[in-house]
Amino acid sequence: MKRILGGMLVFSTMIAILTGLLQLLNWIPSAVQDGAFQRYTSIDELRAHLKISTVYTPVYYPRTVQWPPSLIAAQTRPYPAVVTEFVKSDDPRETILVITQTALPHPPLVEKLRLTAIRESVRYEFKGRTALLEVGVCRRDEQCCRITWNEENVGIALVMRSSPVELVRIAESMLTRPHEAGHSAENTGK
Repeated sequence: MKRILGGMLVFSTMIAILTGLLQLLNWIPSAVQDGAFQRYTSIDELRAHLKISTVYTPVYYPRTVQWPPSLIAAQTRPYPAVVTEFVKSDDPRETILVITQTALPHPPLVEKLRLTAIRESVRYEFKGRTALLEVGVCRRDEQCCRITWNEENVGIALVMRSSPVELVRIAESMLTRPHEAGHSAENTGK
């Protein structure tokens, strides 16, 4: 009888340990992935899942840019960052605009559009902020421009295959009010 009770005790202990290990193994992937870089179907889904309250998006889009974004991706680990990409209205295979926002002091996430050569770089004042506006070329010698600025503790970068005039209009539409200490703009897009 002692032998049977001892066997049942060992068996019960082994089942409890095995159940605990299986639960731990089931929990680990979700704990590791939570906050990791991943795609989202909308900015609202991104906000709800990652608890990022301020996602800077333009209100103005030129006709050459197709809404909704072709890519919405974000992370909170190792640092908060959001990337949205937009394609051309007449060619959904061609990315025309990339917007990144990254917690400072981290650099923007890798952008699909990159300036391969900068021909002109100027400080640009808008809505109480100082931005860096760069004009140059992307791959295949296409005209590209980039505008970057800091919004409180977030670095914002827009890169577009177009004229700087269009890019500045997009950037200005991302901010609903002049820069004030302790305030930031929050937009949800079109």
